[in-house]
Amino acid sequence: MRQSSVIARRVAAASVCLVLASGAAACGPEDSDAASGDDAKPKKGGTLRVLNSEPQTDFDPARLYTSGGGNVPSLVFRTLTTRNREDGAKGTEVVPDLATDTGRASKNATVWTYTLKKGLKYEDGSPITSADIKYGIERSFAAELSGGAPYLRDWLIGGADYQGPYKDKGKKGLDSIETPDERTIVFRLNKPEGEFPLLATQTQFAPVPKARDKGTKYEEHPVSSGPYQVVENENDGERITLKRNPHWSRETDEERFAYPDRIDVRSGLDPSVVNQRLSASTGADAAAVTTDTNLGPAELSKITGDKKLAARVGTGHFGYTDYIAFNPKVKPFDNPKVRQAIAYAVDRTSVVNAAGGSSLAEPATTFLPEQKAFGSTGHDHFPAGKTGNPAKARKLLAEAGYRNGLKVTLTHSSTTVGRGNPETAAALQDALKKAGITVSLKGLEDNKYGDVIHSVKDEPGFFLTGWGADWPSGGPFLAPIFDGRQIVRDGANFNTGQLDDPAVNKEIDEINKLTDLDEAAGRWGALDEKIGKRALVVPLTHPVYKRLYGKDVRNIVISDWTGVLDISQVAVK
Repeated sequence: MRQSSVIARRVAAASVCLVLASGAAACGPEDSDAASGDDAKPKKGGTLRVLNSEPQTDFDPARLYTSGGGNVPSLVFRTLTTRNREDGAKGTEVVPDLATDTGRASKNATVWTYTLKKGLKYEDGSPITSADIKYGIERSFAAELSGGAPYLRDWLIGGADYQGPYKDKGKKGLDSIETPDERTIVFRLNKPEGEFPLLATQTQFAPVPKARDKGTKYEEHPVSSGPYQVVENENDGERITLKRNPHWSRETDEERFAYPDRIDVRSGLDPSVVNQRLSASTGADAAAVTTDTNLGPAELSKITGDKKLAARVGTGHFGYTDYIAFNPKVKPFDNPKVRQAIAYAVDRTSVVNAAGGSSLAEPATTFLPEQKAFGSTGHDHFPAGKTGNPAKARKLLAEAGYRNGLKVTLTHSSTTVGRGNPETAAALQDALKKAGITVSLKGLEDNKYGDVIHSVKDEPGFFLTGWGADWPSGGPFLAPIFDGRQIVRDGANFNTGQLDDPAVNKEIDEINKLTDLDEAAGRWGALDEKIGKRALVVPLTHPVYKRLYGKDVRNIVISDWTGVLDISQVAVK
């Protein structure tokens, strides 16, 4: 799960093809001024530089979220399954990686079986076995290696009580993971999970040889199963140098091209510095990319007038929604008509402008993002047009007993970094005033903001937040926010509306039984539409992202799964 700026500033960009800042589209650098003829063809060799603003800390498969550090981890850590490394919508498909297929499910999707490909090797030439994958998963349960995705603890039988191999006195590990032979691994789950192949893309599914495990120091030189191995990890990920893994074979890895000989990752840089260096594209930076730093409005305005620079801007969409959240247990938001009135009053044009303009945000009326994989139906239960419908909002307020208007407080983040920022809050304040709703703004520093909005006890009645996808499906969007069984009363709670509807919970369970992901997408979309009528949230925008890349970078692939330029595909001149 991924929340707003407090939890998930890594949110990134994707599209079927590159869209230039000027509005023209190009499906690859060979179609732009950046390259032509034989020069555009990807070739092996050279050094690729990655310039990122987010720190690349905890370079351990147990501690990483799938998207941690863009897709740098996927160069070193292969998993049972992976994302299809293609542009746009095709990139939302799950495909085999270490396994021969995406998994074989039992009739009720509670047992999943995988067979490893033949000939898989680590960087030292030793074979990768199913026991290594089992151990890699088990060590992700250790408290000292926390930080990764939480699903396995909930999904695996016995996962809730398991504390990892370091405290496993019997050394038996999780009984719910079986390895009957060196190439077979079986998972037994608490309940049906048709999206298990999507979960198996997480870095926790990377193999770790037990004899090479050094606990918290493993991140300094993790054993590679991918096309690159770690040469050096300086200052906890401030600079990571990768070179080719001589025992990686393209014959066993259809997804990663691995063109460059070396990859130099530098993180923790100031975003303005990243964009300045990519814009100049001089020296080694001509062969540089970023996987986490977006262009801002001011930078885009300068780029638009420069044809060559505009040709090096990639545009796209990652599955993320910025929205207003209500706590119906706080008056007056316990009244559905008040929530509906606010939904009608929202001026999405001003909200889009507050987010940086139409180049960086699109208006949203659905909680689910618009990409096909999520199943969104495109509904709009409270049509406010482009600039809001204050007349309809006033009518609903009168019906709710607030004929003379209403005074409320909107809680938001006080930082301009990430979502829920002061500009968006101010835009909503102005729009709601036209409907007779006087809004006081309450900006909180990031840590306090996160503590408050994720606490059942302290949650305000009216606040800004956002949610992003761990994988492209309606499941990781709807379940954490609307499944009543996921309400957490003594920890971080994301079910902001505290909805606990047996019918909704049951439908989530029924969809989770489906192993046909297209069928599941349709059901997730229908559930989103059904829940949307309750106005527990008001979708505001789906972000749009634009990123620069160096003039000597070739073979650009940006998928709708990660929203990140895929560095396993790029080549350098």
